[in-house]
Amino acid sequence: MANHVLAVYPGTFDPMTLGHEDVVRRACQLFDRVIVAVAAGHHKKALFTMQERVEMAREALAAYPQVTVESFSGLVRDFVVERGGKAMVRGVRAVTDFDYEFQLAGMNRHLMPDVETVFLTPGEKYQFISSTFVREIAILGGEVHQFVSATVQQRLIEKVRSLGRD
Repeated sequence: MANHVLAVYPGTFDPMTLGHEDVVRRACQLFDRVIVAVAAGHHKKALFTMQERVEMAREALAAYPQVTVESFSGLVRDFVVERGGKAMVRGVRAVTDFDYEFQLAGMNRHLMPDVETVFLTPGEKYQFISSTFVREIAILGGEVHQFVSATVQQRLIEKVRSLGRD
């Protein structure tokens, strides 16, 4: 890979799912370095703190030496540009995701014309997984082991217990 291309994969990752991990794995096949950028998520009420989400992502992605995990607040544009990113990775599961992500990519192209948005789809067995569903299943006492890594599952169990919802 010429030019040592850095890609940024932003998201709230609340929590990181196997689908997210699969998108990271695919991004690692295309880019020299990948930064998983854990967003503050001002528009969402997160179950996990920013630090917990960063730690979960680092644990889940430890097998990928070319991946780093960082947190950010504010515009993703500022984060990507400050780090010299040339691509932004977005995971797309379905047409509804694509519609939103396509609009977002257009806006990002105006904000950072030198950065390309790359859409990656997770493997077939991960296409229905969303962090929202995983959180809800865990809070309601359901099994989530087939949707998240073992370390994330343990953190979900602990978080639900700490909320008094087990």
